[in-house]
Amino acid sequence: MPQPGALRCRRRPGRGGAVGAAVAAAGGEAHGAGALGEGRRGQEHLQRPPGSRAGGGRGQAGARGGRAARGRAAAAALRSDPRTRCGSAGAFHARPGRLPVGAWAVLQVALLDIDICGPSIPKMMGLEGEQVHQSGSGWSPVYVEENLGVMSVGFLLSSPDDAVIWRGPKKNGLIKQFLRDVDWGEVDYLIVDTPPGTSDEHLSIVQYLSATHVDGAVIITTPQEVALQDVRKEINFCHKVKLPIIGVVENMSGFICPKCKKESQIFPPTTGGAEKMCQNLNVSLLGKVPLDPQIGKCCDKGQSFLSEAPESPATSSYRNIIQRIQEYCDQHHFLEEKII
Repeated sequence: MPQPGALRCRRRPGRGGAVGAAVAAAGGEAHGAGALGEGRRGQEHLQRPPGSRAGGGRGQAGARGGRAARGRAAAAALRSDPRTRCGSAGAFHARPGRLPVGAWAVLQVALLDIDICGPSIPKMMGLEGEQVHQSGSGWSPVYVEENLGVMSVGFLLSSPDDAVIWRGPKKNGLIKQFLRDVDWGEVDYLIVDTPPGTSDEHLSIVQYLSATHVDGAVIITTPQEVALQDVRKEINFCHKVKLPIIGVVENMSGFICPKCKKESQIFPPTTGGAEKMCQNLNVSLLGKVPLDPQIGKCCDKGQSFLSEAPESPATSSYRNIIQRIQEYCDQHHFLEEKII
C-alpha cells in the first residue's frame, strides 16, 4: 500500500510549481445521516473495500488503463518532494459538490469526501451503488470521468441508508487510510469535502496534511445570520490551526426569476450577509451563487449542473468563483517557489 507521503502532485506544464490540494471547511448547512456501525462490520470496512471487483465502477476500467501514462485522477495533498507542494482549491460543501470539478476538465482532480456520517458525494456525482476496487497499489478511486476520481465512505456501505455510528478515533483512522492507501496517482488538485463544524474530521485532515502546505479552505455560507454565526466559528477555527482561508462563498444568495429576471431575497441577509461578514473579518468574498432549482435536481440525479444549465446565472457565478480560486492557487505557488 502507498505510505503517507507517497501520493504525488504533478507539475502543471509551463509552470514552476505544482498545482495543489484544498481543504474545505464548511458552515451554514446541516447534513443528513450517514453510514456504517462501530462494531466488527465497521472494522472490516476499514481493512478492505467490500465487494471488490475487477473494473471497480462506472468509468473506472478505462481510467485505470490510462493511469500509467497520465497519472490518474483528482488530487493529492501529501508532500513527496521538498520542491513539489500541493496547494488548494475549494470544495463547495453546500451541495453543488460536482460543479467546481466539472469546470476543471483539463486537470487531474481528486475529490475526497470526509463527511463520514453524511456522505452525500456519491449521490451527487451519480456514483451510488459503485464499489471500491483494490489493486496491488492500494484502493482505486471511483471515477466519474477519466480525470476525476472520488473516494467516500459511501462506497463502503451496503446501503446508502446505513448509519455510521463512530467516535472520533475511528473517523480519524478512516481519513488517514483514505490519504495513505488510496492510489490517487499524480494529480493537480485534491478537493476535500468536509462536514459542517470544527470537530474530528477537520482536525484530522489539517493534522495529516500539515506538511503539505495546503493552500487553504473555501468556506460556504448562506445569507442569514443563523448560518453566519457558524461560519464565524469556522473562520476562527482556521485562524487557530493556521489554515489559510481562500475565501467565502455565499450560497442560495437570492433567486433570479427565469422569466422576468427580477431578483428576490429568499433568505434575507438581515445582518448584511457574507459580504458584510467578510468585510468585518478581512476575508475574501469569492462570490455569490443564486438559488436555482436545477442545482438540486442535478445533485439528486448525479448530473453536472454546469453542463445541464450553461446559461443559468448560477453557472456564471460558479465559473467566476472557480477562476478566483485558481488564481489564488497559482499566486500562492508562485510565492512558495520564490521562497524555495
